[in-house]
Amino acid sequence: MTVKEEFDNARIHDLQEDIPSNSSGNRPFRDVLQANLQRRAVVQGGLTLAASGFLAPSALAASGAAGSTSATSSGELVGFTPLSIEEAAADPTMPSISEDYEYSVLIPWGTPIRRGAALPYRGDPDTRPSADDAANQIGIGHDGMWFFPIDAVNADFVKDGYVLSNTRGLLCVNHEFGRNSHVMGKDAPETLEDVRLSQHVHGVSVVEVVRRNGWRMANSSYNRRIHVNTPVEFSGPVAGSAMLDNEAANMPLGTVNNCGSGPTPWGTYVTCEENFNGYFGATSEAWEPTEEQDRYGFTNTGFGYAWEKFDDRFDLSNEMYANESNRFGWCVEIDPFDPTSAPVKRTALGRVKHEAIAIAESRSGRIAAYMGDDQRFDYCYKYTSNRPWRAYGEGESPLDDGNLYVARFNDDGTGDWIWLNIANEEYPELAARFSSQAELLVYTRIAADIVGATPMDRPEWTTIGLDGCVFWTLTNNSAREEANAANPEAPNNDGHIIRTVDADDHMGDTFTWDIYILASSSAGTEGTFTDPDAAWADDEGRLFIGTDGGQPDGLEDQLVVFDTTQASDFETNPPVAKRLFCGVASDEITGYATTPDYETAFINMQHPGNGDPTATNFPAETDGVTIPRDCTIVLTRKGGGRIGS
Repeated sequence: MTVKEEFDNARIHDLQEDIPSNSSGNRPFRDVLQANLQRRAVVQGGLTLAASGFLAPSALAASGAAGSTSATSSGELVGFTPLSIEEAAADPTMPSISEDYEYSVLIPWGTPIRRGAALPYRGDPDTRPSADDAANQIGIGHDGMWFFPIDAVNADFVKDGYVLSNTRGLLCVNHEFGRNSHVMGKDAPETLEDVRLSQHVHGVSVVEVVRRNGWRMANSSYNRRIHVNTPVEFSGPVAGSAMLDNEAANMPLGTVNNCGSGPTPWGTYVTCEENFNGYFGATSEAWEPTEEQDRYGFTNTGFGYAWEKFDDRFDLSNEMYANESNRFGWCVEIDPFDPTSAPVKRTALGRVKHEAIAIAESRSGRIAAYMGDDQRFDYCYKYTSNRPWRAYGEGESPLDDGNLYVARFNDDGTGDWIWLNIANEEYPELAARFSSQAELLVYTRIAADIVGATPMDRPEWTTIGLDGCVFWTLTNNSAREEANAANPEAPNNDGHIIRTVDADDHMGDTFTWDIYILASSSAGTEGTFTDPDAAWADDEGRLFIGTDGGQPDGLEDQLVVFDTTQASDFETNPPVAKRLFCGVASDEITGYATTPDYETAFINMQHPGNGDPTATNFPAETDGVTIPRDCTIVLTRKGGGRIGS
């Protein structure tokens, strides 16, 4: 077997989202879409919200971003020279970028988080990090992230009276996954040390970054790694529940498969646990999943990580750790400015395969959090706090005190947020099925099945648009069977983007919805793209999309930008994507973060070459030998200016 074949055989993680575990029989979204496309409902929204939050540690109420209007030579909101297909596809071993921009590399996998904390790993194919070194290095699988500016005495940016820096801040970066072959150089662990190495490259990095003749990581006391063996806490309705207890009485540890993320208005970072099921397996051939475990995709072998062979926590057939799997699948809040604080799993937001989270603040100060469950035919969720976030005192959190809803999309362009609570008298089946609200939240997917939520096509990232609408990226769906003028995909391999607008300033239980774009409509144009994934919208109307999937025309995954202020119709006048950046062979473009002035952006390059050094050696120069390493990419506009302008 060749090296390339070995890496290709390790793609089960990528394919997991394509294997549905939803057998509820709820009406598929494709049926609703086909009915709705004929009518073409237009989303209306009068909401005015900041598209993002930039938060100083000494002033947690600070939010918003630069309010100046971008000026471009063309006068267009998205006025940069797009990267052509020919330029982007010319060399899959190295990234390519619009001629108006430049990029640099930051914190690749294996970088020690502080001077002397660990030996660096630079891609030597004959060695790998030790488990102890990995716990003190930047992890692998860079994904969701956020930049938290630090107060500066000589500030270069002031917003609402708060002093923010465009040149110094804390960068929180998720480390979603790394295959055994990439991390260990072999298909399966042979010792507990191997398992610990694999576990320690997962999780989150918090590092201080500064701009001094380019961006670099500082040797800072803020810098820390959070991984599968880091102590964590639980809060909300499930905290203290017997459903989190093990007979082994082991303390709660770790976060894993950290995919997307989002900042809070009070200056913390929320990281989302997605395909957590894949790290569990069973050492006993007699083990079979329960109904609940089956709904979450647990199997005897998981994704082939084989942690269960050396770490009893991840052995589904070990009764001493019967509830260990219930400890994963949550949104996890991290205080980046307190390196001594434990990550907190906020259980009121439900347990699903969380892709990302976008938090909107209503005019009343209450918050709404929008979340997708990234698996084919799973659901869209919203959580709302009961009180304004500023009204919560010490030891209280708006992420613990609120209500969880799941979306039902109606044919007429409206939708319903269905309350997932055993007190919901409209659905007495919930109280009949679950003995407590804690049990309902542990098995959120089953509760959503019961109330008839609409199965979606891999709901991934969410972001709050200029007018308060929410953009949802739906990566793909191969289940469509009939093509027609309004829905030409059969099947839909390319994905689409939906936008929704909630009633009552994000606090209502109804919404309107519309299709923003079917990715297939870009086929045959210079703006072609497929498989929308990472998403972020700025405060002037630009929508940034990172892709995850086989791109057309010889392209690798890419970062594209839309002008959402332009009139468009996905049927007759679809929005136009402008290509800003294109990655390397077999990678994924993930995450998006920016400085307060929007003049520096951070994106991530995940699993370049799928770890195969014959495909690419990035970020090293091409030599056909060096193991490629996940890394953060820093984007700036030549001569200055907003990213995307």
